[in-house]
Amino acid sequence: MTSIDSLIKGLNTLHLNIEHDKLEKFKKYKKLLLEWNNKINITAITDEQEVDIKHFLDSLTILKTESINNGDKIIDVGTGGGFPGIPLKIVNDKSEVVLLDSLNKRIKFLNEVINDLNLTDISSIHGRAEEYGRTEEYREKFDVVVSRAVASLNILSEYCLPFAKVGGLFIAMKSSQTEEEIIEAEHAINTLGGRIEKQLDVELPFICIVHRLIIIRKIKSTPVKYPRNPGKPKKNPL
Repeated sequence: MTSIDSLIKGLNTLHLNIEHDKLEKFKKYKKLLLEWNNKINITAITDEQEVDIKHFLDSLTILKTESINNGDKIIDVGTGGGFPGIPLKIVNDKSEVVLLDSLNKRIKFLNEVINDLNLTDISSIHGRAEEYGRTEEYREKFDVVVSRAVASLNILSEYCLPFAKVGGLFIAMKSSQTEEEIIEAEHAINTLGGRIEKQLDVELPFICIVHRLIIIRKIKSTPVKYPRNPGKPKKNPL
């Protein structure tokens, strides 16, 4: 029987309140994640308590920034197993969410989660950020861009900032040891139209791991030549 006890206790620790019906959706989500993980590699985290902490609670720490409104248009770049996009959608059910990932097998999993949890105004798309960030449908159309993708901040900024509308936000989820990474990314962030607004360190309950949320405000449009062609941001970071 799938349990979300650690999620419930952790939410109390983080002073976040979630309605019972939404907690039931997390329970279904976890069950699907663990079932699918036996077929395809979605996550290396398979312990139930660790899923609660390192996936669900970690995703929901973004709410501590008080930067996301219920109704915002959000894109999750490099979503993987749906983190943080699906947890944010479960809690902020009036938001419109797009999940972007480069692996089609993950998209099939995400679609099943969306259907089984009866989530509306949420879609998953298969492709690369460098391509979708140049399309009229997605470029500069989002209030909030979130990413937990494993890339340095200068690379991640080129993937993500083109999606944010002017005045919108890019929230990067990183480890707490990012001082040098932030310094190295300042040129990229400025070039792409962003400005670091604040940073928030949040300790995940029960495991004494501190993650840093870097909140970047989009203050001007991203120049049309960005993002560059697939592979370029990683090969030659700004």
